[in-house]
Amino acid sequence: MAAEPAHSPSPIEAEIARIRSIMEKGQFAEALAAADALQPAVPENRDVNYCRAVCLRYLQRVPEALAVLEALERTHPGFSRLHQERGHCYVALREAPKAIDAYQKAVNRNPALSASWAKLQLLYRMVGQPENAATAASHIEMAGKLAPEVLAATGLLCDGDTFEAERLIRPYLLTNPYDVEAMRLLARIALERDVVNDADVLLEAVLELAPDYRAARFDYARALMRRHKYGPALKQLEMLLEVEPANRTFRTAHATAYVGIGDHERALELYRALLKDAPREADLHLSIAHTLKTLGRSEESIDAYRQAAESRPSFGDAYWSLANLKTYRFTDAEIEAMRAHVAAPATALVDRYHLCFALGKALEDRGAYQESFSFYERGNALKKSESDYAPEWVERNTELQKQVCTAELFASRRGVGCPAPDPIFIVGLPRSGSTLLEQILASHSQVEGTMELAEIATYTVDLEGHNRDFSQRRYPGVLAELTPEDLTRYGERYIADTRVYRTGKAYFIDKMPNNFRHIGFIHLILPNAKIIDARREPMACCFSNFKQLFASGQEFTYSIEDIARYYRTYIELMEHWDAVLPGRILRVQHESVVDDLEGNVQRILEFCGLDFEPACLEFHKTERSVRTASSEQVRRPIFREGLDQWRNFEPWLGPLSAALGDLVRN
Repeated sequence: MAAEPAHSPSPIEAEIARIRSIMEKGQFAEALAAADALQPAVPENRDVNYCRAVCLRYLQRVPEALAVLEALERTHPGFSRLHQERGHCYVALREAPKAIDAYQKAVNRNPALSASWAKLQLLYRMVGQPENAATAASHIEMAGKLAPEVLAATGLLCDGDTFEAERLIRPYLLTNPYDVEAMRLLARIALERDVVNDADVLLEAVLELAPDYRAARFDYARALMRRHKYGPALKQLEMLLEVEPANRTFRTAHATAYVGIGDHERALELYRALLKDAPREADLHLSIAHTLKTLGRSEESIDAYRQAAESRPSFGDAYWSLANLKTYRFTDAEIEAMRAHVAAPATALVDRYHLCFALGKALEDRGAYQESFSFYERGNALKKSESDYAPEWVERNTELQKQVCTAELFASRRGVGCPAPDPIFIVGLPRSGSTLLEQILASHSQVEGTMELAEIATYTVDLEGHNRDFSQRRYPGVLAELTPEDLTRYGERYIADTRVYRTGKAYFIDKMPNNFRHIGFIHLILPNAKIIDARREPMACCFSNFKQLFASGQEFTYSIEDIARYYRTYIELMEHWDAVLPGRILRVQHESVVDDLEGNVQRILEFCGLDFEPACLEFHKTERSVRTASSEQVRRPIFREGLDQWRNFEPWLGPLSAALGDLVRN
């Protein structure tokens, strides 16, 4: 993982550092005054409010300190040190049970908090719990064996300070290159920063040095799953379960890996076995519901989503998942409950934006379009607040694709790559009708419907290498440097890596929409693959994305401006592919499919070299797993009412229309 450039502190960060230095001198009244003066400018800043609480406790104003911590928990519930500080406050108040509870929450979030373990050891002895005291002592002993740099960096990572953790651990690793704890820590940092290939390499090295290190093996399985290597991840998890068959963390990941390879029946069996020992675990109910939805067992999935919401009433994802069925209609009581949770100060950010999107859909279904739009708008703003998406990255990549992937490059590589005709790629934007096209094709006897496969994106990350400097990206420029052998190897690797999703049919579908950005690479490595561009009218497509909260990725969808820029970039790049790869891409307009299903089905099958089969016209009768937001819709006959739903919101979509400009058809 490339080292980060030197970081210049902002004025706020510099002032926080000054406040901390005052606290280190024991001048808590002065530090509190400075923190109080800074707080109005950054009312939800974690570190400012934490400093305020610490100062108030040292000044023996403990009730005020607890009030500050309560407010801090609403905005940063996962911050371990706020729970530790709460424990210190309860010790000052001589409330041992509350102190124990606070310290336990602290170490559950951050096992590197030695001060919390030390307090727990004393408190457990005091209340007559020697076994718990011994456990705390063992943690203190384990922490004592770690290098101070590793311990400190672990604490930073647990509290989300990944950049600071990396800056601390990297110099240590340079002088201690075989410290497996430090290596694993750097891998965990890479996972947090989504530099998954680096984590993969680091964890492989850790396991070579310490093959019995179970925590590292589990991290390795997590990294493999993040890279969509579910088959290898299953092997790692099965090794762990051989020695710890009752470990719930391992068992949950094991079930999730089966979801990854598309064995949803086995995943459901494993999730339900877990539920027997934890019938109120909301996340398990949610996983079961998702699996049932994918299997087409709609009524059962609704019951499971409701059980998830009952288990944790503010569980935004449970409500959004019901809304995301697209066919579910909320009751008055459910809508009022969602409103109450959105308004409650204690509701976490992630729950709040899930609830906003769910309310947007619930109110849209009732025709309350203005209020619906306000909730969609609020949900998008909340989601975007935690994203670092920059449209310039995509636009720069588009320019580079056009510069590198020329007709001359393709002509010079004619006849190379893996000749397998198996893959059918469906590309485009999300919410463009791609799931409908997939369902039509997957209804053919020779075509396997799989899912949105991540292999192509994974290979482009490999080609990128370890350089994270955006101004010096290797891909797509590196495509011009790949030898015929390289291209063939990547194509054969794709066919091999995707075999786990197949059952033996001649052709299979990869409907990862964002692959439109990699059509040049796809054509170079798989020249006989079929590529279908699923296109939808711009206003309808863009607004449908604005209404959608994605489980992961698609970060461009959380503002009107970003969506419009992304759509324009998509059109620009597809025009380039049409010019340099004439006849290689079939464009299918969603509105045309709705108006003339049979004509478009015949056209699609002819393009793919497939004989006509009537089942493709009765796609809604095909029983298969569907893992996208349109899963319930494609299990019904084709319908027209969705084509112009965006017009219900037209009074508030002027900025979108203006941003799309000449692309909009009146």
